[in-house]
Amino acid sequence: MRVQQIELKDGRRSWTIVWPEGTVHEEADRFLRLHDGSGTQRTYAYYLVDHLRWLERECLTFETVQLRDLERYMGILGAEVRMPLGEPWRVGKRPYGRSALSTVAACLKGFYLHQASLGVNVELGKKLDKSRLPSRADRRRSFLGHVKNALPTNPLAPKGAAPPAPEDAPGRGEGETAGNG
Repeated sequence: MRVQQIELKDGRRSWTIVWPEGTVHEEADRFLRLHDGSGTQRTYAYYLVDHLRWLERECLTFETVQLRDLERYMGILGAEVRMPLGEPWRVGKRPYGRSALSTVAACLKGFYLHQASLGVNVELGKKLDKSRLPSRADRRRSFLGHVKNALPTNPLAPKGAAPPAPEDAPGRGEGETAGNG
């Protein structure tokens, strides 16, 4: 299985996933078409092909995969999860950072919610389609935040606050930044 670039007539590029014999992976293609013309499509294609290869190795199908399996997959990629992870995956490669893990989580959530909307593994779709109450910071960040009463959440996303940016890191003197310290 691999990612395939497609040159469109208008000069734009699109991305899909194909089987070794060259046929299009229909489920993946249906999902990736939702992101046609966006910068997200290529990134999602590469993350999704890795996930599809892992599903194949684990003998899981879209109908049988559970939230726990997806959490285990995220753990194998580098997320902090408290469970046995099973066979190593991506041997010889560094674990993903927080940003990449967040992108993978968004891709997988979108893919499985799309599958659920087509009637495939609706139970997993329900578990992924969660919301949470907005925090004070969420309300401040958002225009009309005072009227928000729920925000989407992703059970696969990395937990906790992001680490501070280098210039905000403790131990730097007043006026020192990463570039002039």
